[in-house]
Amino acid sequence: MASRQDIESAPRAQSPALEHKPSKGDINSAHHSGGNSMDETSNEAALIDFKTLSWWKGGIVLIAETVSLGILSLPSVVATLGLVPGIILILVMSFLSTYSGLMLGEFQKEYPFVENFGDAVEVIGRSLGSVGLFGYNVTVARIFSEVFGWAQALFQVFVMGAHLLTWTICLNALSDHATCTIVWAVVGLAVFWVLNLPRTLRHTSWMSMASCISITVATLMTVGDVATNKPIGATSFEISREIGFTSAFLAVTNIAVAFSSHSCFFGVIGEFKKPEDWPKALALLQIVDTSLYLIAAIVIYYYIGPGVPSPALSAAGSETMRKAIWGVAIPTIVIAGVIYGHVAGKYVFGRIFKNSKHLVRRTFTSVVGWSVMTLGLWALALIIAESIPVFNSLLGILSALFVSWFSYGLPGIFWLWMRKGTWFKSRANIFAFCANVVLVITGTMLCVLGLWASVEAIANEKGTKPWSCANNAPKSLQEAAQEAAKLARR
Repeated sequence: MASRQDIESAPRAQSPALEHKPSKGDINSAHHSGGNSMDETSNEAALIDFKTLSWWKGGIVLIAETVSLGILSLPSVVATLGLVPGIILILVMSFLSTYSGLMLGEFQKEYPFVENFGDAVEVIGRSLGSVGLFGYNVTVARIFSEVFGWAQALFQVFVMGAHLLTWTICLNALSDHATCTIVWAVVGLAVFWVLNLPRTLRHTSWMSMASCISITVATLMTVGDVATNKPIGATSFEISREIGFTSAFLAVTNIAVAFSSHSCFFGVIGEFKKPEDWPKALALLQIVDTSLYLIAAIVIYYYIGPGVPSPALSAAGSETMRKAIWGVAIPTIVIAGVIYGHVAGKYVFGRIFKNSKHLVRRTFTSVVGWSVMTLGLWALALIIAESIPVFNSLLGILSALFVSWFSYGLPGIFWLWMRKGTWFKSRANIFAFCANVVLVITGTMLCVLGLWASVEAIANEKGTKPWSCANNAPKSLQEAAQEAAKLARR
């Protein structure tokens, strides 16, 4: 296995996949040579400072991007699994995601140049040599970097699509479906794109505070309303339930999505003023999101019963209160999507302008390139949102294809690779070995079984068509009550 020093000192000419990650020094000198310059008149363009986050600001950014989608589906997940299994699974997935987050921080500490999962798996691939592919000799590092780097960007675009879908649900709920759902999606595309125009997270960290306040207040408003008014009337709840495999595992994948921000961890750590403060930010994230998840899931399910809607913000009793809650939730729906758009855009932009001054300087070319590229990403997100219009099913696909590896499987593999040869050297290493093996197994099961369950759920979905103008907001109170009564009689 290659050592850290070997990897860091290896010539870049031997690693084409790393060419899009030049150092600032490389780029500062690049424009003087003129070889890579696209805009010779802007050689003195301002250098962008990416190291702008303190640990608590980083934690706030992570809370904003993590809590929004996850908390909206968990009450219905608990309704599917039953109260006790739902609580246990939330706590288990919280522990696993916390541990895997620590593993990512440990890996980034060992290899500080890593800024995304493509870089991380390339580190592993460089110790595996090369293979023959279509008559060419291609390094395993190059293959790993391309596959996992673009997979990470694709996952983030899927999450952006989920936020656009939530935006359309929100606007339909607020406006009583005043116009076609696709129109709301286009309006959302414009809003998200404009907020994605800044190139750093400096301003996003402040917006994230508004996002955290937004989702916390919206959740507490929903919890307080259902606890006070018991709006739907189906107050029966089940300690546990016997359900089919598809429904059960789709619920598990939805819980996994609630802790799925790991794909952004490397990018956010890369903007920390002090990367060694990462455990503090992670602890802040996990304490806040797990607490909110448990409070929302338990209280809303307890008072609503098996008919709890998804997204859960529509569980309030009156139309006025539901609209007020959705209105309060708008910042978190938007800002969390913007953060994912920023990280995805940062990767794609780095690939487009590799070895160029435009990567770290504010030039005319970089401004136009960033604007067009982020617009394209949001257009792709809109296509995904309208093609998979069922909220829980879209989250299930996300979890199976991407969360399974970025949040669970790959962090475990990273530790096993870093500590190869010392797995059983001490009790601490033995514990860590077992924990990381569990992460890999969890990721594999979420991927294989979760994809099966999600595809089957989408195939069996009735009444929801892609690219439809129909109202996608949750059902009215009367319809929800009728559905809850039917479920209670089963």
